[in-house]
Amino acid sequence: MTWTRRDFARLGAMGVAAHLAPQINAQAPERKTGVSTDGSPSVGSKTGYAVIGLGRIASHFMPGVRLTTNSQITGLVSGHRDKADRIAAEYGVPQNSIYSYDNFDEIANNKTIDAVYVALPNSMHAEYTIRAAKAGKHVLCEKPMATNVAECQAMIAACKAANVKLMIAYRCHYEPTNLRAIQLIRSGAIGQVQAIESAFGFDIAPGEWRLSKKMAGGGPLFDVGIYSLNACRYLTGEEPNRIAAFSSVIDRDGRFNEVEENVGWTMKFPSGIVASCNTTYGGSMEGYFRVHGAKGWIDVNPAFIYEGLHLRADCDGKPIDEPNPARDPSQFQAEAGHFSHCVQSGVEPQSPGEEGLRDLSYITMIYRSAGIAI
Repeated sequence: MTWTRRDFARLGAMGVAAHLAPQINAQAPERKTGVSTDGSPSVGSKTGYAVIGLGRIASHFMPGVRLTTNSQITGLVSGHRDKADRIAAEYGVPQNSIYSYDNFDEIANNKTIDAVYVALPNSMHAEYTIRAAKAGKHVLCEKPMATNVAECQAMIAACKAANVKLMIAYRCHYEPTNLRAIQLIRSGAIGQVQAIESAFGFDIAPGEWRLSKKMAGGGPLFDVGIYSLNACRYLTGEEPNRIAAFSSVIDRDGRFNEVEENVGWTMKFPSGIVASCNTTYGGSMEGYFRVHGAKGWIDVNPAFIYEGLHLRADCDGKPIDEPNPARDPSQFQAEAGHFSHCVQSGVEPQSPGEEGLRDLSYITMIYRSAGIAI
């Protein structure tokens, strides 16, 4: 199945076809005084975050928060009290700011918590975003935003109704190497972009929750393929108007009984740019993108991991070689700092809920084109 402009027009009613225009200077100046949702100063003049889910991604986010000047960890939500107690001691979180999933809604009464960071399996993103919004807390939610378009719409609606901000954790939107690639393209340094190639994948271990369709929503496209999808959109500054895709399962070892192993797709953009992307759970696939222009090229490899990013380019005969020395958790530091600035100053995040909704809409189209039910 190939998606046409008519299919995309149907999405216009829900804001999916809106144009994405990333700002090069995504990290805005921070304010010295934080403001919580009830208008009172936030604790320590910093935005206080309750981290929901204390797994792998949270172990990068929390150190990143600690490196900011406008954010701090003030609450924890976990089903494992012993783990929460240990982390609370490390970050100075008081015992009365540790919550379980059963009493989570009580965060509404905690004035030290301005926002939550949702670091749960994909299927739980919508529930806890909506509950946090009803508790009057701003929401920074990991990607993918949810498991389907309807959940994304409900999350956006809940946050708007509660007058709280919703940001999806697209950390590459705030990462200097990715922003440098965008700047080079927008400046015309490589001429008119003609084509983009991108891929990201890994060999997944048996038993991962990501192999459960109920918990993950789908396979590698939801997990790491979304990086390539989103990158093609922010690199072009356009929304695709045609999509064609294929999927496969090669390794019949029981891991892929519910989700796909491989997905490859192409996207055509209104300018004529064609992007070709691949993702897998079946083997190591470097997370990279390569942009071909009329006067040169840009290659970022790696592009999506937490550190070691490297940009190389040829701009009309002028070579560029820019390794990025930043170390983890710098990307999470920038991400948290940006959202805290938005909470404190009242500006909209660079990657709001509508951005997550667009990607879920395109993921749906890719799956349908590949013959996968979602």
